[in-house]
Amino acid sequence: MSILFSPLTLRSITFRNRIFVSPMCQYSSPDGVPGDWHLVHLGSRAVGGAGLVMVEATAVSPEGRISPDDSGIWNDAQAQAFKAIARFIKDQGAVPGIQLAHAGRKASCSAPWLGGGPLGIDERGWQPLAPSAAPFDAGHPVPRALTLDDMSQVESRFQAAARRALAAGFEVVELHMAHGYLLHEFLSPLVNRRGDDYGGSLDNRLRFPLRAARAVRAEWPEDLPVFVRISATDWVAGGWDLDQSVLLALQLKEIGVDLIDCSSGFAVPNETIPFGPGFQVPFAARIRAEAGIASGAVGCITDPAQAEQIVATGQADAVLLGRQMLRDPYWPLHAAKALGAETGWPKQYGRAR
Repeated sequence: MSILFSPLTLRSITFRNRIFVSPMCQYSSPDGVPGDWHLVHLGSRAVGGAGLVMVEATAVSPEGRISPDDSGIWNDAQAQAFKAIARFIKDQGAVPGIQLAHAGRKASCSAPWLGGGPLGIDERGWQPLAPSAAPFDAGHPVPRALTLDDMSQVESRFQAAARRALAAGFEVVELHMAHGYLLHEFLSPLVNRRGDDYGGSLDNRLRFPLRAARAVRAEWPEDLPVFVRISATDWVAGGWDLDQSVLLALQLKEIGVDLIDCSSGFAVPNETIPFGPGFQVPFAARIRAEAGIASGAVGCITDPAQAEQIVATGQADAVLLGRQMLRDPYWPLHAAKALGAETGWPKQYGRAR
């Protein structure tokens, strides 16, 4: 019997299988408002049999966008536009989820197909915010260091975004604490150079990300799960690492977070990441074992037998697929056939089964 295609229950939500669609930026939301592209893009993955379909990093404030056309949920018009998307995902048997994000010092960049470089003020850009006034790389703008008042406002933005996400019909919310964006910037000693209670020691660097997590958990219903995506390591000596990630996971568990989504890297430019099949799975395995919390494995997971082995051996509770789901929205249906597992097909597609 396939473990990959067995249900997973977190709080009141039961996922039909352990295949989750990883949040993947589309850079296609004018004024932060998702449209037809998102309905078809995300809806196809729900039709394709995934257990959870997660909306891309969705900005909690205008200055928290990566690009000018990132999806957002800082106003009611954006939340309203998400309603049909969340409803369609759920109608296909998948759980609708959304990742809440603030890009920090990596904000104000163009879309990848336009080069991905920093944008000037006259190019639809803006001054980013960060824990410290240190740019991401040469040629990037110097961010404005957050004041204590700014931090309180960002915390409130995360909480308000969670409230809107609930109103839009999402049943899972994930905080983005990875990939060099704002909450990861507070965690990483390579980026956080503050001299106050929010920088320096591990406890200080944890302080603001934990505030954001508490704010979201307080806003999110008790019976619905909260995920957190982390970069388990910076891949740079002296940076954020797996030992610190385990300690973070323990504190997130105490707050009421239900699953740690284990990615890595991208806090600083030019780090050396050993990409390869399942290269981040050991992070999910150790956090699951030592923090006693559900974990998700992500990164270079492409083969059904590989995904089955990850969950069947207890290395993670679920796998999150990104690029593979871009290549094949119906990967779960094909994986079920390869593994000899029973899974439902959309009735409209039954003649092709």
